[in-house]
Amino acid sequence: MDLPRITDFEILEKLGAGSYATVYRARHKKLKSYHAIKFVEMSSLSHSSRENLITEIRLLRCLNHKYIVTLQDFFWDDKTIYIVLEYCNAGSLSTFIRSKKSLPEATCKYFLRQLATAVQYMRSNDICHFDLKPQNLLLTRSQGNSVSLKVADFGFAQHLKLGEMNQQLKGSLLYMAPEIVRKHQYDAKADLWSIGVILYECLFGRAPYTSKTIEELLGRIRSCEKIRLPPNVCISKECEDLLCGLLEHDPAKRISFNDFFNHTFLDLKTFPSEKTLQKAIELVTKAVEYDEKHDYKEAYYLYCSSLQYFVPLITEESDANKRLALRSRALSYMKRAEEIKSGLIEEEYKNAVSSETTALKETSPSSANSSNIVNILEPELRYKQLYALSHSSPALKTALDIGRQGELYLYEHKFQLALETFTSALGVMVPFLNKEPKGERRILLVQQLENWMKEAESIKNILSAKEMEAEPKITQTVRSCCLQ
Repeated sequence: MDLPRITDFEILEKLGAGSYATVYRARHKKLKSYHAIKFVEMSSLSHSSRENLITEIRLLRCLNHKYIVTLQDFFWDDKTIYIVLEYCNAGSLSTFIRSKKSLPEATCKYFLRQLATAVQYMRSNDICHFDLKPQNLLLTRSQGNSVSLKVADFGFAQHLKLGEMNQQLKGSLLYMAPEIVRKHQYDAKADLWSIGVILYECLFGRAPYTSKTIEELLGRIRSCEKIRLPPNVCISKECEDLLCGLLEHDPAKRISFNDFFNHTFLDLKTFPSEKTLQKAIELVTKAVEYDEKHDYKEAYYLYCSSLQYFVPLITEESDANKRLALRSRALSYMKRAEEIKSGLIEEEYKNAVSSETTALKETSPSSANSSNIVNILEPELRYKQLYALSHSSPALKTALDIGRQGELYLYEHKFQLALETFTSALGVMVPFLNKEPKGERRILLVQQLENWMKEAESIKNILSAKEMEAEPKITQTVRSCCLQ
């Protein structure tokens, strides 16, 4: 078997250069395939550079993930080491951000979910990158024009278990965790700070500590200057919560890897995988069964739950025909869910639930069997009973009024307003529940919370599906940039 040689490739344009390596786009003369080849001049390697290079090759040989650049081969001659890598044809996240100035939150989430799954895979192998930055996040466009992010440049990476400490100065200053700069002692959570800086830059077009000089930058990091969001910007509460958790100066207070991977903003449980379509189909099958049995409430929630799996699948699907088929299915489920919800709301507002009222009057609310009374209450009567018990708690009463307004918006199909209103109501009710003693009001409050939480989650899924009625906005934004 012939060993590979650099003469097997046609060397095309230069893609970039680092301290000890230059990267070129190359075309294999026989296979006609495109690659990125890193040229490393042996004479330019210091001892630390040599160690970094060996580490990069060793790690990339054992890493195999959709969102990590693949090491395809490596060889050498008397003067140069050649590292053949997967070619990413759409530039880097850094150039993408510069071309757009800043990115919509939905696009940031699209890329961050891909980065998070790559980091999750790295953590499962006890690998830390230690140089995560937009320049090292490459973009590649498939034939179907969907764009994927790929983590590259593992020169500073190393095996490091959670809790193990490192003392070597690693990374790029603008994205480097404060504990590295201040103490030169850090653990795997340094990568989480870098991810926070990347998210900040995606959202606002610049890193949080962007400075005119290195001295100014070092001063801001060492003084633990509070990171503030730019004025007059609007991001979701979930996004802000994650951003603040990542950009916590004290690594002990910084969000953990487990909490990061499970954060509601990322929603990785619905991230496309081999099991995602199977889960979506299971939910739809159950929804149809309940629909046919005229159990419309359960059918509605199941249709909506299926959408949270269908929408990411459509966004990530590179095959245009498959994407169109998935989109058509998801929209039909969304429309059926809306039809069911309209019918349910009409019924709830028209019926007087007289039998439940009679049952409530005939039984003492303070009896030991009060939980049984609550269980038979319909939503309308439950709300009235809870409202009647809330006169001594003005904050709870206000939250109930707000939630009631959310129901009205939902009745009018004003989904975005309904979601915002339910979210405001829940923001008051959840902390209130934590202090509420056992009793009838607590039982009623739990049931009301569960009901509105379900409604809010269902609305989110419908709104996500509605974005597909033209073409998925995230994918469209990414494609338009990469095609320019």
